[in-house]
Amino acid sequence: MKKSALLVSLLAVSLAAGAAVIKTDPAKTSVSAVFKQMNVPVESKFKKANIVIDYNAATPDSSKASVEIDTASLDLGDAEMNKEVAKKEWFNSAQFPKATFVSSAIKAAGPGKLTVTGKLTIKGKVQDVSFPISVKADGGKQVFEGALPIKRLAFNVGEGEWKDTGMVADEVTIKFHVVGQ
Repeated sequence: MKKSALLVSLLAVSLAAGAAVIKTDPAKTSVSAVFKQMNVPVESKFKKANIVIDYNAATPDSSKASVEIDTASLDLGDAEMNKEVAKKEWFNSAQFPKATFVSSAIKAAGPGKLTVTGKLTIKGKVQDVSFPISVKADGGKQVFEGALPIKRLAFNVGEGEWKDTGMVADEVTIKFHVVGQ
């Protein structure tokens, strides 16, 4: 009886050891928004993001991910424009300081590829999303890369006169490069 309890305990510990919360390297991790303004591509980075990945390469189906992005941290390269996108018409960062993503499923999609499904919340609007990512080992670190296309107007990003997509396109791609330490 004692042997089987010990065996079960050892098995549970070894299974739990396969999955590990990956500490991200903020200096090498980036999240950006790519969109067109007056038909010219613009890429701007979010300066503050909290990314938690509980990843098991052997059984990716048991993995989880969550992301919190400080909406006021979007850097468009100009202080005045940065203040503008934090206003009510855009991110309304005072009322909605965080955009979030929480995975509901992570599935293997071939060697070095995963499909991630979950809920994306921006400005209080929630949508189910699914997108591909790549994962690779690089110098003993895990690197996750991907892109998630969205429509900004589905999340009320760009209200009032900014609903017109002639100046800023509705299509936005959220790109990410996450490096685990």
